Amino acid sequence: MGPLARAAAGGAGGSPAGSRLGGGTGGLRGPAAALSRELSRPGCRMKLLRVLLLVLGVVFLGVLVATNDPAAILAAITGLSWRLAVVAVFPFVLVTTFDTLGWRYAFLRDRVPFRRLLAMRIAGEAFNLTTPTASLGGEAIKAWLLRRHVSLDEAVLSVVVAKTTITLAQGLFLLLGVVVAWMAGLPNSSLLHGMMWLLTLEVLALVGFVVAQMRGLFGPVQRWLARIGLRLARHTETGARVDRGLVRFYREEPRRLMLSIAFHFVAWLLGVVEAFLALRFLGVPVSLTTATIIEAFGTAVRFATFLVPASVGAQEGGYVVTFVALGLPASTAVAFGLARRAREILWIVVGFVIFALVRDHPRPDVRDR
Repeated sequence: MGPLARAAAGGAGGSPAGSRLGGGTGGLRGPAAALSRELSRPGCRMKLLRVLLLVLGVVFLGVLVATNDPAAILAAITGLSWRLAVVAVFPFVLVTTFDTLGWRYAFLRDRVPFRRLLAMRIAGEAFNLTTPTASLGGEAIKAWLLRRHVSLDEAVLSVVVAKTTITLAQGLFLLLGVVVAWMAGLPNSSLLHGMMWLLTLEVLALVGFVVAQMRGLFGPVQRWLARIGLRLARHTETGARVDRGLVRFYREEPRRLMLSIAFHFVAWLLGVVEAFLALRFLGVPVSLTTATIIEAFGTAVRFATFLVPASVGAQEGGYVVTFVALGLPASTAVAFGLARRAREILWIVVGFVIFALVRDHPRPDVRDR
């Protein structure tokens, strides 16, 4: 168990579930009282909320399939045949390569071999897609896997910077989508208005996130965790070093910052290639302009629905709205979304296999210091 996991386990630990607890739980004792106390924790409530959102997303996805010609959807997916493998592997490998380059430049120095970093990213994204942690569980996994190469504060700093730059790049990509949609003759469409609202939301969120980093991100986070019962006193100094490192990075490393954003932006653009190929293989010969609008709006929907694990249901619903607004069949939108889910499932499996292979013991010289 790594330092982050040990700290969380140690902070959250209390009386065993079988111990007798009394008082403050309405007269409950034993396991019932322990369960009541656990469910009253804000962190536990958020986890339950995300699980509920996942269940609702799966139900909504089922409704989308059932109400949009299931036979046509099945025929479209089975008609992909070997082409599904092309969609699942070719563009995604390029996307992940450029995203890994973006992460590489989120470090103050190049200290981690690129192939190792690539493997860690794939493993971390598998956890992001499968855990009810608002796409943050995988970031903790990435930081933990880095322990063999860099100190904990360097690992956390790189993850935070990369999360910032990939989101900045996604905002630029959404802006590109808005411009393309406007030039394509959709100035008064509800689709364009929705994209603009999502862009505004993303800009506000990004500004808040960057300001929080410049003012000290981890101090307030650690105080909040202490209020809900997770005391990470052991890592207080690590948090302070990360806060100082973030300010230093943004002020002293503009070249690395710009390169990180640029590589992530290229990765978002390559998502257009994936959408273009998938739609062509599904028998819908769209232009790159249409593929750009579909991909840009899809990424915005995922950003807005980050609480739903993998945006299940929400992403497919966004595709249906986009396709219908562009005059494309809703059944094709659902088939398109399911084909992408197949790609996600493949890489989740690959990510877990990689995680099992790379979760070795850290070297003594790079334990958190």
